[in-house]
Amino acid sequence: MTIDPLNLGQTEFASRLLVGTGKFSDNAVMLKAVEASGAQLVTVALRRFNPDRPDDDLAGPLARLPGVTLMPNTSGARTADEAVRVAMLARELCGSPFIKVEIHPNPHHLMPDPIETFKAAKTLVKEGFQVMPYMGADPALAKRLEDIGCASVMPLGSAIGSGHGLQTADMLKIIVRDSRIPVIVDAGIRTPSEAAAAMEMGCAAVLVNSAIAAADDPVAMARAFAAAVKAGMAARQAGLMPMADGASPTSPLTGFLRNE
Repeated sequence: MTIDPLNLGQTEFASRLLVGTGKFSDNAVMLKAVEASGAQLVTVALRRFNPDRPDDDLAGPLARLPGVTLMPNTSGARTADEAVRVAMLARELCGSPFIKVEIHPNPHHLMPDPIETFKAAKTLVKEGFQVMPYMGADPALAKRLEDIGCASVMPLGSAIGSGHGLQTADMLKIIVRDSRIPVIVDAGIRTPSEAAAAMEMGCAAVLVNSAIAAADDPVAMARAFAAAVKAGMAARQAGLMPMADGASPTSPLTGFLRNE
């Protein structure tokens, strides 16, 4: 089955797996994992844009991978003003129209700040960015972000880096139901089966970082996530069977054993 492409703004992506670039043991492993994932949209923090320090530069090597588009993120920003400044610098450095707005002022829980996220997103949309805000699983905020022109919304599955999976599934389903823009699960996914489940419930894509980077074999895990995302999307396109309140036989019940 051919998987429908992911459309973000005016750009079309064949892959519905987005990947992050933090926490890898070294840059070589990260690059191999990105290639193995087949991801075409890859997020990278501004602090890893170091063209004068090749040993600490991720943006340059990533940009040279075939088919990869960079999505800088504003990780480290604590306010909307800081996020906007990071976004402007990132666009100047790499020219990408995409920006992942990520504002979490409290290092103890790393929850995204909804008010500052909305403020930053509103400004950056006006500045011509394809804005992809990381947010809590809040249906009201998701609708507000859609209304101001964001390219997607990126609600968390659970706390960033926690590996607790799709704890927000009920809220994600509401966001998906009501959204007219792509809903991309970002944060908390630990296993490929969770990525497949997110796709089956109607999400447009998933973004995975820690689950790949912290695996025993990141390259193999990247391949596993790629396969899972494709399988989940294929299952949704094929049409999942309806759920029933009780048992339903798969074969006709006949009375031939009792000569009826």
